[in-house]
Amino acid sequence: MMDREIGIENSATTIPEKKGWFAKLKAGLTRSSAKLTDGITGIFTRRKLDDEALEELEELLITADLGPSTAAKLTAELARTRFGKDVSPEEVRTALADHAARILGPVALPLTPDPAARPFTILMVGVNGTGKTTTIGKLARQWRDQGKSVMMAAGDTFRAAAVQQLKVWGDRSGVPVISRETGADAAGLAFDAYAQAKRDGTDILLIDTAGRLQNKADLMAELQKIIRVLRKQDAAAPHAVLLVLDATTGQNAHAQVEVFRDMVSVTGLIVTKLDGSARGGVLVALAEKFALPVHAIGVGEGIDDLRPFEAVPFARSLMGLEN
Repeated sequence: MMDREIGIENSATTIPEKKGWFAKLKAGLTRSSAKLTDGITGIFTRRKLDDEALEELEELLITADLGPSTAAKLTAELARTRFGKDVSPEEVRTALADHAARILGPVALPLTPDPAARPFTILMVGVNGTGKTTTIGKLARQWRDQGKSVMMAAGDTFRAAAVQQLKVWGDRSGVPVISRETGADAAGLAFDAYAQAKRDGTDILLIDTAGRLQNKADLMAELQKIIRVLRKQDAAAPHAVLLVLDATTGQNAHAQVEVFRDMVSVTGLIVTKLDGSARGGVLVALAEKFALPVHAIGVGEGIDDLRPFEAVPFARSLMGLEN
């Protein structure tokens, strides 16, 4: 249900608020849905579902970043139920939304911090520019607003802007930010942040990290060192490793998942900037290929524009349908 913030039930959320989020989600996916809607209308106006139409549809889905495998699966399912029949564009979009929702359903999982793991430690990873630091700030603010005690660690020590950005979020939210001088050892900072969060009885610790892929070996070594020093204090830490992906990168998101999955054991995804992308279909392709939980999606700059991911509203909005 959409009446929960990231992983936590919020019974105070109103029905109008929920409808407001659906409208925002649909508006945010306008560029993605327009490409699919216009293409499907062009293919299926006064036309039977034949081999040629299926081929054109499959090509359209691939160009909309759903990927070859997902496109083939969706068109095969459509053919199984409607081949040779007259179909309207809306019937096709509805059927595709239903099929996409079935792919997305198993990965639509909220991020629920375990209260027994205090501090519940989240390592945030991703390339620079995905909105990682902003996402950390939004998560911290949302949990803080729900009464959780939160700490942030500015582990991207090479980017002064990232440190400053976290401090701004910390000031806004009343959340402490652990930081060091530019170029400081990120693992040492993570170690100190965990120790302080443990002493303070903090519920959730969010650790930002660098995202420089120019030298993958260096980044891998840094991330693995951070994990090693955390595990000296808690063998189960980090309790979640979240990869933040920018939807505007389209199929490049696949490569990023593979790279970070090889570096660290990514436990879940957050997809940002869906409102600026015509490539929202990539989320369906990622779900089918990697089956990693998608905890949240972002469709704007506001704090409430980052919400838990739900399969059906997303799939219907992607196809330009009402929720």
